Amino acid sequence: MDIRTAIADERRDLADLLDGLPSPQWDAPTLCAGWRVREVAAHMSLGFRYSLPRALAELVKARGSLHQMTDRCARKDATAFSPRELAAFLRDNAEHPWQPPTAGIEGALGHDVVHGLDISVALGLDRRVPLDRVRILLKKVTPKSTKFFGADVGGVQLRADDLDWSYGSGTPLTGAAQDLLLVLYGRKLPPGHLRGELGSRFATEPAA
Repeated sequence: MDIRTAIADERRDLADLLDGLPSPQWDAPTLCAGWRVREVAAHMSLGFRYSLPRALAELVKARGSLHQMTDRCARKDATAFSPRELAAFLRDNAEHPWQPPTAGIEGALGHDVVHGLDISVALGLDRRVPLDRVRILLKKVTPKSTKFFGADVGGVQLRADDLDWSYGSGTPLTGAAQDLLLVLYGRKLPPGHLRGELGSRFATEPAA
């Protein structure tokens, strides 16, 4: 599958998803700690809206901390733009050539897919990312990438139940390919998404 086509399709799909959310869900938490749906949506379009000089200026303000920069910009932009505008940024820039620094075009697809899942999984929506898109990202997984995203998958073998794919060695952990992708990107999932003895290691705490 052409990756640029996959990126454009994913952005349009996510714009449709965001347009369909009721107002209260825009303030619901996501799998990105500390960010609501509106912050994640704002962050997803930052690369389209910020020129390189502006992004560098924001990075200087954050004293070189990319995490602090993206957090501040997401919070600021989540307030500055309406939900309709945030969704439109994705749709109108479906074919924008932005790529994360050093991550390449696969990184752009991963950025869109994973942040979209940060929203849909946290909200309990039954959205399935097309497996062709997920497969592209799973093929790029390496020990270096899991370390970068803070994914502690040592001693675990991840096994997809909807795709002929596995990663690692050790105690089996089974789930949908898109859920295992989230694990590899350092996310914890709501209980019930993963099966195996170590499932609780990658699960969020149940709501009180």
